[in-house]
Amino acid sequence: MCAAPRTRSVFLGLLPWSERVQVARALRTETVGGLVLLGAAVVALVWANTPWSGSYESLRDIHFGVPALGLDLSVQHWTADGLLTVFFLVAGIELKRELVAGGLSTPAMAVLPVVAAVCGMVVPAAIYLAAVTAGGGRAGGWAVPMATDIAFALAVLAVLSTHLPTALRAFLLTLAVVDDLGAILVVAVFLSGGLQPAALAGAFAGLVVFYLLQRFRVRGWWWYVPLGVAIWALTYNSGVHATVSGVAMGLVLRCVRDREAGEDSSPGERTEYLLRPVSAGFAVPLFALFAAGVSVSLPVLGETFTRPEPLGVVLGLVVGKSVGIFIGTYLAARFTRARLNPDLTWADVFALAVLSGIGFTVALLITEVSFPDPAAAGQIKAAVLLASVLAAGVASLLVKRRDRVYRRLWEAENRDEDADGTPDVHQQHTDRPPPGAPGER
Repeated sequence: MCAAPRTRSVFLGLLPWSERVQVARALRTETVGGLVLLGAAVVALVWANTPWSGSYESLRDIHFGVPALGLDLSVQHWTADGLLTVFFLVAGIELKRELVAGGLSTPAMAVLPVVAAVCGMVVPAAIYLAAVTAGGGRAGGWAVPMATDIAFALAVLAVLSTHLPTALRAFLLTLAVVDDLGAILVVAVFLSGGLQPAALAGAFAGLVVFYLLQRFRVRGWWWYVPLGVAIWALTYNSGVHATVSGVAMGLVLRCVRDREAGEDSSPGERTEYLLRPVSAGFAVPLFALFAAGVSVSLPVLGETFTRPEPLGVVLGLVVGKSVGIFIGTYLAARFTRARLNPDLTWADVFALAVLSGIGFTVALLITEVSFPDPAAAGQIKAAVLLASVLAAGVASLLVKRRDRVYRRLWEAENRDEDADGTPDVHQQHTDRPPPGAPGER
């Protein structure tokens, strides 16, 4: 007797309603934050390229803190090591939710975005290494073109006023989450130096206490905020980049509600709800304000295409991200027998892959860690900015070319004829694409 053929899952099909609500909430905040981020980057670039650039550098280099605790940092370092920890804390919570209840909760669901994200990190790094090897450059910046900036990418989509279907946006969000994890692992494993065992042990002990407080359902911010600050300070003094502590605490937070304890929301959900606007609207834009202020001139832009390190970054982000994510997604779909949503084409996936070449926040962070020399760091930052603009421009053309299809899909996905607050397609209990969605190619 022959076995029944396996059912082919739909890739980029309709999301479950509960997951769509979560994704929509996250994307809304990230989109607004991305527009603020874009504005902060523009202000930094303009400020750093005017006669008042000296005031920008003076403000960026002001030191303050608690020297006795090893925390006498410049404004630039406070934003990179301090404020970005909030960003990575939110990213850690998001990753934890994806692992326990989202698109990474089962191997079958996780394989596509994980394979795509890994290929989208490996291929850019390989292209960078090939470029610097051929040109006799410095291999230490191989991690710079690895990360996607979801906020910047969503800001581009917002400016385009596109009606990209939720499934495509969710896939981009999941890619960015896995990217962020990969980037922070690279920072922790490859870009940390001068480890201090005592401080590292203290940070680990703090995380254990953090876990026990979560395990025994202890509530109250007065427990967690001082403990979180202590973990961050110990991590900073341990030689590991301080932002690693944010991801670690985010992964420890519970992201599943305890129904027996009468919880309306989990600690992870409450923390993300409070901190996501702070991260997207304040922490990341302020980091961008003091990280993106580089001198941009014709000689600097010329060096981007003549020096191996900046060229490797541009090629890694623009070419490596596009090729890596697209090939990884295509191969994963073929080997897992996933069927692409019939209302979409692989050209839509390629457009997302190109959009993922926008590498800003994490790329700039890795640049500062990988290139201690300010002059070299400035060249690499200029390359990151140029590559992000190029990726955004090409992706804009690809996305707008299909905007009519996206608009029809979006309207079918959001149609609510009975006005009950839930789109009709989510009340039909079917795995098929939204009714009335076009088959236009």
